[in-house]
Amino acid sequence: MFRELTRTKTPLTEEECKDLLKTELRGVLSVMGDNDYPYGLPINFLYNEETGKIYFHSGRTGYKLEAIQRNSKVSFCVYDKGFRKEGDWALNIKSVVAFGKIRIIDSREENDDIMRKLSYRFTDDSKFIEFLISEHGDEVLCFEMTIEHMTGKMVYEK
Repeated sequence: MFRELTRTKTPLTEEECKDLLKTELRGVLSVMGDNDYPYGLPINFLYNEETGKIYFHSGRTGYKLEAIQRNSKVSFCVYDKGFRKEGDWALNIKSVVAFGKIRIIDSREENDDIMRKLSYRFTDDSKFIEFLISEHGDEVLCFEMTIEHMTGKMVYEK
């Protein structure tokens, strides 16, 4: 059902893919937009290693939400900053692409928990986080992506 990597010399292991999901802060979520055009957007995310799921947040209205309501199939791409070998101009970049289905979380308690965990990826200011949740939590929807297929690879850009 899903295609395999074409560059089979440079695959990442499942553990390396999970490590990238745990350490990177942003990725590109792609949904099926209007007229079957893909719509990819940069987005913050939270990978929960215990559940193996990826979580996102959004406002309660907008194009992304409408697209997800029409079609729950999505892809999510994450890549690192890369590195250069000494004396070389080309980047070596690790990337992960995950395919799966996304669901809208309708529980305020679960939304608050996800917002809290996601916020702690960016700041440890618990007072600020709790203030944001209490003041703006009603305006936020969270999504849960169940990964059905995931691949990763190291790309040498030369």
